[in-house]
Amino acid sequence: MIEKYSIRTDLALEQKERFESDNVEVQGVVLEESYDEEREIRITTVRIETEKGAKTMGKPVGTYITMEAPNMAVPDEGYHEEVSKELMKFLQRFLDKDKKDYSVLVVGLGNRMVTPDALGPYVADNLNITRHIVKEYGKYAMGEEEVHLVSSIVPGVMAQTGMETVEIIRGVVKETEPDIIIAVDALAARSSKRLNRTIQIADTGINPGSGVGNHRNAITEETVGVPVIAIGVPTVVDAATIVNDTMENLIAALETSETLRGVGVVMQGYNAAEKYELVKELISPHLNGMFVTPKDIDETVKRISFTISEALNMLFA
Repeated sequence: MIEKYSIRTDLALEQKERFESDNVEVQGVVLEESYDEEREIRITTVRIETEKGAKTMGKPVGTYITMEAPNMAVPDEGYHEEVSKELMKFLQRFLDKDKKDYSVLVVGLGNRMVTPDALGPYVADNLNITRHIVKEYGKYAMGEEEVHLVSSIVPGVMAQTGMETVEIIRGVVKETEPDIIIAVDALAARSSKRLNRTIQIADTGINPGSGVGNHRNAITEETVGVPVIAIGVPTVVDAATIVNDTMENLIAALETSETLRGVGVVMQGYNAAEKYELVKELISPHLNGMFVTPKDIDETVKRISFTISEALNMLFA
């Protein structure tokens, strides 16, 4: 029955949690967790190892690393520096350690004019771009013997360009021949607690716009010809999530009420997917399809984009 329900999220971690809440074991999917108490960073690795597991999870076979850092929404430079260093370490896992000089293309996905979707373009703005210098003057112009070639592109969205993002990237890849692509995009989450506090890294590529139901052609190794690492941060949740979280609080309150306890018990009998589906029916059609973002999203997206760009700058320094 659970296949009928679709909770909108771009996080593999939340997809796995959905099945665990209903006591459903997903074959071919491995979950590993660790927690750094000192820095309050929780690391969850979801490895989808089989096609059956991929079909169940609704995500391609690959590795998904999720960093949950509750203080990431706070303007603490020291803490953000720690997050950048941690992010750099995880990105290193996807690189060939024996390769000395990487040519990397960073793709800032999203719409610069829409703040919750501007994460990718902002990351590109803060990068140390080196490809043009090395191509013109050689790697010794950078004062180093080993120099990575870093280039970036902000392809915009289809409404601005009239082209699929993957078409633009394919053209750039053909001309510049990078070894790897790092695509950065804003995501949608199921839990409002993860907004602007979570970073997901995946070696499977990315589907631009999927978080808000606006599916575009995937950017993967199969579609662009080189490996694609995706970095995403959830910046929005849909209205059904907000209402669902409110309903959970209501159920908890009903259970403590002498007169309305029976209603709370009945509602508690629904599993997470059924509650979410009920909420979607209740809010339709007026709020269905509406997405919500925190009120401080402007400064938060700028801060987090800088944190991600610093990780990339350290990785390819």
